[in-house]
Amino acid sequence: MSRTRAPDLPHEEVLAVPLPFKERQAVLKELAERYRKAPKGEKGRLLDEAQKLLRLNRNYIARALRRTRRSSKPPRLPRLQLRGRPPKYGMSVKQALVRIWAIMGYASGKRLAPFMGELVLALERHGEISLSPDVRELLLTMSAATIDRLLASDRKRLEIKGRSGTRPGSLLKHGVPIRTFADWEDGRPGFLEIDLVSHDGGNPGGEFCQTLDMTDVATAWTETVAIRNKAQRWVFAALKDKLGSFPFPILGLDSDNGSEFINHQLIEYCLQHELTFTRSRPERKNDNCYVEQKNWAIVRKAVGYRRYDTPSRLALLNELYANLRLYTNFFQPTQKLVGKERHGAKLTRHYDTAKTPYQRVLASDAIAAAAKERLTALFLTLNPAALQREIHRLQSELMEPAKDEPFSPLTQKPRRPIVLNPRP
Repeated sequence: MSRTRAPDLPHEEVLAVPLPFKERQAVLKELAERYRKAPKGEKGRLLDEAQKLLRLNRNYIARALRRTRRSSKPPRLPRLQLRGRPPKYGMSVKQALVRIWAIMGYASGKRLAPFMGELVLALERHGEISLSPDVRELLLTMSAATIDRLLASDRKRLEIKGRSGTRPGSLLKHGVPIRTFADWEDGRPGFLEIDLVSHDGGNPGGEFCQTLDMTDVATAWTETVAIRNKAQRWVFAALKDKLGSFPFPILGLDSDNGSEFINHQLIEYCLQHELTFTRSRPERKNDNCYVEQKNWAIVRKAVGYRRYDTPSRLALLNELYANLRLYTNFFQPTQKLVGKERHGAKLTRHYDTAKTPYQRVLASDAIAAAAKERLTALFLTLNPAALQREIHRLQSELMEPAKDEPFSPLTQKPRRPIVLNPRP
């Protein structure tokens, strides 16, 4: 079988065909020896041929030919250095940011950036961190978007739904006016939303602990206390005790429709102390949106969804909440919704600058100067890192098995035996 020779192509068309990578290496190796021995004029001609054949930059080919040495291995093409600005935030800045982020309970950049200056001062005051001037300046000038970008990989590694135990009250609730989330005037501190968080662990049988959560609408100041169960006597006693923990006088209470709140005892107490008492609409959790958010952000994130039903667990919960109130009210910035805009199907929400409840109390004109001075003196003595360590210690102890007996044993109904119908 005869083989036919391919027709010759013009020189320009042959050179226009790109060569594979290995063939380009072989061409450079062959030309390198000739290039080193050739005079100046001949070198220019060799570069012209190599430029047409390899279709690379002329200076790039010249550097490759000069760096190619006599070796049995084919020469490797030199890598071009990537151009651009060097990174502004180095590893030392990243390590300091991760440390502060962990102390702040893994807050978002929008909550962390406005509070960064005051937080760094508090940590340095108690010797928790030691920053160089350059790292300190970069942390204080870092934007919220940059914080989120630097922490994206760490946040991804840290990637739980509760049940409602609210039971409707009696007809007494019709005497308590309804207040929705849109009716709040959040410019004056003193109006609280209150709610209970159950710790039944998924089994509502028997007696188990409850957490009374109270949140001020204007300042987001939150107080929590654990009680034995949701009986009226425990709820009322804890409520009276914790109202004095707020740094301002209480003006009103708003609850859901549960019988633990809608009762004669609490209504008489509000009438005697001239407190406004309102309730939300049934099955409308958004009416109590302020305290519902704290049920997750403070209670559930701190103690989870396990069952706590012994006296030792009740004492541990209250010890944990005593440290948690200082940590959240003084060192956890929050954002408040200030407006909404709808553009067709898109709803845009606008939030204010993140501030801690302590900062919102200081900025309020309705709170006495003496109360602000007492809070400032307390704030200067607090170490957020030490508070977090104590919280983690109590959480670890809370996760251990209880050594004492529960308040009341679980009463489980015996299962019915499964009877299979025999075949005829």
